[in-house]
Amino acid sequence: MTERLLDVRSLRVAFETEQGTVRALFGVSFSVAPGETVGLVGESGCGKTVTALSILRLLPSPPSKVEGGEILLRGENLLPLPEKRMCDVRGKAISMIFQEPMSSLNPVLTVGEQVAEVFTAHGVCGKREAAERAVAWLRKVRMPDASLRAREYPHQMSGGMRQRAMIAMALALSPSLVIADEPTTALDVTIQAQIMALLQEMREQERMAVLLITHDLGVVHDFADRTAIMYLGRIVEIAPTRDLFADPIHPYTQGLLASLPGKQPGMKRLPSIPGTVPDLSAVPPGCPFADRCPFRQAAFARFRSGEAPADSLEICDREDPPLFEYAPGHLAACHYQRAARGEAR
Repeated sequence: MTERLLDVRSLRVAFETEQGTVRALFGVSFSVAPGETVGLVGESGCGKTVTALSILRLLPSPPSKVEGGEILLRGENLLPLPEKRMCDVRGKAISMIFQEPMSSLNPVLTVGEQVAEVFTAHGVCGKREAAERAVAWLRKVRMPDASLRAREYPHQMSGGMRQRAMIAMALALSPSLVIADEPTTALDVTIQAQIMALLQEMREQERMAVLLITHDLGVVHDFADRTAIMYLGRIVEIAPTRDLFADPIHPYTQGLLASLPGKQPGMKRLPSIPGTVPDLSAVPPGCPFADRCPFRQAAFARFRSGEAPADSLEICDREDPPLFEYAPGHLAACHYQRAARGEAR
């Protein structure tokens, strides 16, 4: 992949709290090409939304602080830009579909007014034309009775209608990149499928790229071109989606895929990943997944039985593994797999 629309490089973000500095992102790196959908997957609290808000510089500072890295949009670093310039970027170049439309939409403005504000805030047209464009966009995202719904308030709509309104706002200025943060949260299965199909259709019509943030592996399997797996503020594996599902390399990715219903026919209980996620305020040295890793547990058992030397454990306890490349575009951060496969670069 030679052309990059968005290029996040070694992004490190921390928060100042009463208990001290808590680091949320530890050198996150990934890219999104024009027209591509990249899935960003991980459990709650792993740093997905912090990554998204950092890209748009929407994290309040303080308490947040970018400690290092770059966020390049078509080669331009967004981090040092003045706020006025960032206001132009938001909505025009990059837009975001937020996780909870009921808390993201303004309860005292009609939905039509909020979609129309996208056009007036960026000086695209006057209020009358903006109102007409708002209704047109609501129709485009298949809002039922768009003219009527444009005059309604968010609380008068269903969850699916509110999410369609959020999509209309995000796409109104035809941005190059849309960040969709859990776009189907709290929606029933039928509406989830409709919303994801709508996003896919809009992506193709508008030729935009999508950063799809979710914890649902089924969604990324169906819609993402590439998938990045996050754990404790790090990307631990990234690959073309088909390759990642066919040959997961990192033990955390393997555990996630093994826990999907239907992956283990005949099993009455789904397998789970043992242990708990470390506290971000006291992240241990070495690999952040070491205490939960089946590879390390097996190595420890061999060490206890005298079958393996102590140094077989030391690197996992000492060094946070970088992303090693196992195949073109398939990278994973695992010392054990690098040694076992003997093919990482």
